[in-house]
Amino acid sequence: MAEVLSQAEIDALLSSVSGEEKAEKEEEGIRKKEVPKKSIRVYDFSSPDKFSKDQIRTLQMLHEGFTRLLNSSLSAHLRTVVQVGLASVMEQSYEEFIRSVSSPTMIGVFRLPPLEGSAILEMNPVVVHTMIDRLLGGTGEVEEEVKELTDIEQGVVEGIILRILNNFKDAWANITNFNPRLDTLETNPAFAQIVAPNDRVACIALEIKIGEMSGIINICVPHILLEPVLPKLSAQLWFSGAYKGTTKESIALLEKRLGTALVPLIAELGNTQVPLKDVLSLQTGDVIRLDTAVGDKLKIKVGEYTKFYGQAGTMRGKVSVQITSKAG
Repeated sequence: MAEVLSQAEIDALLSSVSGEEKAEKEEEGIRKKEVPKKSIRVYDFSSPDKFSKDQIRTLQMLHEGFTRLLNSSLSAHLRTVVQVGLASVMEQSYEEFIRSVSSPTMIGVFRLPPLEGSAILEMNPVVVHTMIDRLLGGTGEVEEEVKELTDIEQGVVEGIILRILNNFKDAWANITNFNPRLDTLETNPAFAQIVAPNDRVACIALEIKIGEMSGIINICVPHILLEPVLPKLSAQLWFSGAYKGTTKESIALLEKRLGTALVPLIAELGNTQVPLKDVLSLQTGDVIRLDTAVGDKLKIKVGEYTKFYGQAGTMRGKVSVQITSKAG
């Protein structure tokens, strides 16, 4: 005969079941609280990044040095103050870069042997014509209207681009050695197809200011060209290479960089001290006596330091100073 449960036993059984369900729910809630939420980052598989963040940072530091080289090099070449600064270093597709470039423009397609492949240096036409005007004896003031370059002007532009590429080579000396070669000049970005549209490239944008004129210089280097040296594009390796000690090569590179630096050169006739009341009463025809005699040698100063002695004279109708000896 089957056993029949009393009402008290039924109530006890139901309470125990509901207690177990409550305990299970509480345990499940604790487990959910203990499991941290995973952070999700959006990733576009149609255009994956090729350069790591560390490599982009290294490229930024490397090209900050490149801008310093350009400041002194272009200032000496154009005989005016040129200010170049790093605007940005970013990765994008080659198609995005080409679409961002205005047309017409000045594009120099160049190679970096022994690295395989081509890269691009692009300059705004206003920047190009300002440089040309300075080098051909002008003041650097040009019209906004873009005009086609003559054969002579194209030769001048090639010289400017080669100078920039030589500074580019020096800036990369701690990473790798290459010999820049300029291939062609183009004015239409559509004709400068160096890689496939979807290929990833590193784009370095430089801000340049010459007098009242300001513009942008873009350098586009494909990932496939830099692929052999990408392992060296880390901040740690770059800094270790930058401070590897004094060598003949580093001394020669330093001398080359210093050779383009501008320094003031002063030939000092003499000095004197005059009371302010006498200065206020000076008139045309008055004579100020200096602390040097007629036959004394002139001090020739580089900056604030006396480096040579010389004598005054004329050469080809201009006042000149002949160096006679070095300062002790």
